[in-house]
Amino acid sequence: MKLKLVLYILLASLSFFEVKAQDPIFTQYLLIPESLNPAFTGTLAGGYTGIIHRSQWPDDTRRIDTEYAFINNPIGPEGEMGLGFTILNQREVFTNYNYIQFNGAYSYSVNINEEWRFRLGIEAGYGFKNYNFSNLLLEDQININDGTISGGSVDPSVSNNNDQVSFFDISSGLLFYNDNSWFGASLKHLNKPNITFTDYANVPLEMFFSVHGGYSLRLDDSIGSFFPEQTNVLLTANYMRQSQYNRLDFGTALNVNPFTIGVIAATNPEGKSNNSHLLTSINVFSSVQFNRFVLGYSYDINTSKMGNTQGVHEISLTWELFPQCYRCDNYSVRHAMGRN
Repeated sequence: MKLKLVLYILLASLSFFEVKAQDPIFTQYLLIPESLNPAFTGTLAGGYTGIIHRSQWPDDTRRIDTEYAFINNPIGPEGEMGLGFTILNQREVFTNYNYIQFNGAYSYSVNINEEWRFRLGIEAGYGFKNYNFSNLLLEDQININDGTISGGSVDPSVSNNNDQVSFFDISSGLLFYNDNSWFGASLKHLNKPNITFTDYANVPLEMFFSVHGGYSLRLDDSIGSFFPEQTNVLLTANYMRQSQYNRLDFGTALNVNPFTIGVIAATNPEGKSNNSHLLTSINVFSSVQFNRFVLGYSYDINTSKMGNTQGVHEISLTWELFPQCYRCDNYSVRHAMGRN
């Protein structure tokens, strides 16, 4: 085995010990906004559930797979509250790293006026990060004379680390919305939990901040009968920051019942080095609605200099459970986000 590969593995493991972690980000946050902001819990007039799978850089040693599932329901006399449960799971093929988190979510909404509503959400749960350090291949395990591999390493940076860390996590968010537009903000990891794999260190999980919004324009109402009935154009933007990392997504989508197709540009507006790229990917997404089911797919086209990464694929399925009608007009934030 080449020394260059050994050094790459060692550097990768050391960078992991630093835990410069970034939260998973989904291209299809429009269909599953609960992954971004707990204030979206219970915004649909009835139970709502879904699942999404994200495969980043498939068919490559850097592959990362992420799944997210949720279920929530409005409660209260007029559905002013929402309760939900979410699961996040992430795996890295190269490092055997696994991250899973279980959260419960609660939201409460109030009327601002006849048109606008305000909703506040909170989410809390436990996260578990697993890493099998015994699978690391370090320099002292390689016999440079014949290339054989010994059983284990005596490196103290490995022997002094735990294979798993668990932590309690709290997040919150707020949302303003009406029939055609929405604006929200969320702040995750408010308690900045310690996620180090060593017993004697303290490495806080940096807070994740997001500001997001969207506007839905009904074309058949504004322009006339040129467009089919129930034709909408959606404009959306989402700014995210975590530690030194930042990202701005913005784009548009056309919704013609029952299909939606759109494009989102992922950008790095605050480049930290000369090698930073302003435009990092072009993300194409689409969805189709079957009664109460919505099936979505997206593909992220890499525009940076990372080379051939095979892009990023996402597939999602959401569906409405036990549809009800608590002041249905007040729950149209989902319709403004591309759901018919």
